[in-house]
Amino acid sequence: MTNMSVVTTFFLMGHPHAPALDIPLLGIFLVIYVLTVVGNLLILLVIKADSHLHTPMYYFLTNLSFIDMWFSTVTVPQMLMTLVSPGGRAISFHSCVAQLYCFHLLGSTECFLYTVMSSDRYLAISHPLRYASTMSGRTCALLATSTWLSGSLHSAVQTTLTFRLPYCGPSRIQHYFCDAPPLLKLACADTSVNGMVIFVNIGVVAVGCFLLMVLACVSILCSTLKIRAPEGSHRAFQTCVSHCTALLCFFVPCVFIYRRPGSRDAVAGLVAVFYTALTPLLNLVVYTLRNKEVKKALLKVRSKSVFTQRK
Repeated sequence: MTNMSVVTTFFLMGHPHAPALDIPLLGIFLVIYVLTVVGNLLILLVIKADSHLHTPMYYFLTNLSFIDMWFSTVTVPQMLMTLVSPGGRAISFHSCVAQLYCFHLLGSTECFLYTVMSSDRYLAISHPLRYASTMSGRTCALLATSTWLSGSLHSAVQTTLTFRLPYCGPSRIQHYFCDAPPLLKLACADTSVNGMVIFVNIGVVAVGCFLLMVLACVSILCSTLKIRAPEGSHRAFQTCVSHCTALLCFFVPCVFIYRRPGSRDAVAGLVAVFYTALTPLLNLVVYTLRNKEVKKALLKVRSKSVFTQRK
């Protein structure tokens, strides 16, 4: 990666807000971050401990929980630091590169994982007899690995395009973490080509995954109408609703933020807060805490711990 940068340190300024809101915002986002990390960590432990949850669906949910836990960790602590540092939070050039790479690695991997999870639910509901043979342990591992490799490649492209530009000042990033749109505003060169390539790159991935997931949801709904048992039909419908909710929470903010990489839309900053801080917590609620099997496993773990303490 070549760059002519003379900036060695960036300053994360966060988003403009009244100083009186610093403490309340710090408390709110700290609670959100702790709930996200602890909740996803608990889900990882429960799925590992309960053999009934060792299925393809929960294998992919394990990957999603792991991604969401680190997705929050890459961005939210920096947000908290900007709230307690009114003059801006210093971050070295190389740390900024690493943060942008990790952010896009986790974000794009999650995007690909949503597509795999939608396909998994489609096979489970529409072709139940072939599901077990199709989604073998090896197939699940290959699919999960492919999402991480694809995310890594996608992130490498984004990072290279952003940091191949010269940065010679100013060094104040109007954001709470290093991302392509606010960084492009600081480059000492024409960024129109970079912005367009980043937009197209993210657009192709997002739209492609979005269409595949919509197709899977429509197929699931069609299969749901053919299920005569009310319980089976209700579960299939709930699955589709969960995927649609996660899809909207993830893709709508993503498209909004990256539709114009060089824009100065202040609303994009607020959307970024939702996208990075709240979406991982919503995933925890939508995919796991509303799931009956996960609830049973959590109660089982709790009852075991209570029994151990009494003993």
